[in-house]
Amino acid sequence: MTHDHGPEVLRYTAFSADPAGGNPAGVVLDASGLDEERMLAVAAEVGYSESAFLTERTGEGAYTIRYFSPKAEVPFCGHATVATALALAERDGPGELEFATAAGTVPVTVVRENGELRATLTSVAPRVEEADAADLAEALAALDWAAADLDPALPPRISYAGARHLVLAAATRERLADLDYDFARLEALMHRLDLTTLQLVWREGPELFHVRDPFPVGGVVEDPATGAAAAAFGAYARELGAVPEAAVLTLHQGADMGRPGTLTVELRADDARVRVSGTGARIS
Repeated sequence: MTHDHGPEVLRYTAFSADPAGGNPAGVVLDASGLDEERMLAVAAEVGYSESAFLTERTGEGAYTIRYFSPKAEVPFCGHATVATALALAERDGPGELEFATAAGTVPVTVVRENGELRATLTSVAPRVEEADAADLAEALAALDWAAADLDPALPPRISYAGARHLVLAAATRERLADLDYDFARLEALMHRLDLTTLQLVWREGPELFHVRDPFPVGGVVEDPATGAAAAAFGAYARELGAVPEAAVLTLHQGADMGRPGTLTVELRADDARVRVSGTGARIS
């Protein structure tokens, strides 16, 4: 819809074919006339964890894209990328897209499967690093988690695949389900470490995980389905040898918020990049 002759903002959910599930994003397919201040204002007005803005078309299926939470610009956002790709596919038909993000070039393929559009993004080259012991202790304190709440088979790391995420694995599903954290304390730590979210995970099976993503730096308590964190987690799991070099992982997210979604993470032995795919739906 359009407000005060402002840009047309589409609303899509990503990683669920149900508009009531997944992670909603605002999508502006023509943001060529908007400056940073206006994009931030639109994102704040929309109120979703992120909104995406196509600021320039650079070729056939190629665009410059920017992402804003209600509080700040972020370098890369997976669910808003999927939402934008689905919006373009509904307008122009499925096919190959290429988004120039602040983190690098992100190709996206949209196909139609069983009547549903499905988008697959390919991340920038990932990297995984150790988490400092003092920073880890502060994160656990902000979450009100004990060290014993962590799964020793999946040690904490900071992982990047377009944005930085601290990965913490819960030892039980109950620990993951009980999320009640110190918003200001965690936000301060995340700003200091340049983290976009915390990727909290619980492993149900060899390639099946449940995840949650606190997102105080974006101005929201929790992100319902987080494509950038899913890509970072795929890189993390492969780096640790927790999954094979070539694997397809299923991440369930949002159920604890009442917005269930599913993210599919593909790892390839011959490519360090991570692929994240999912469906989506227009929100009326």
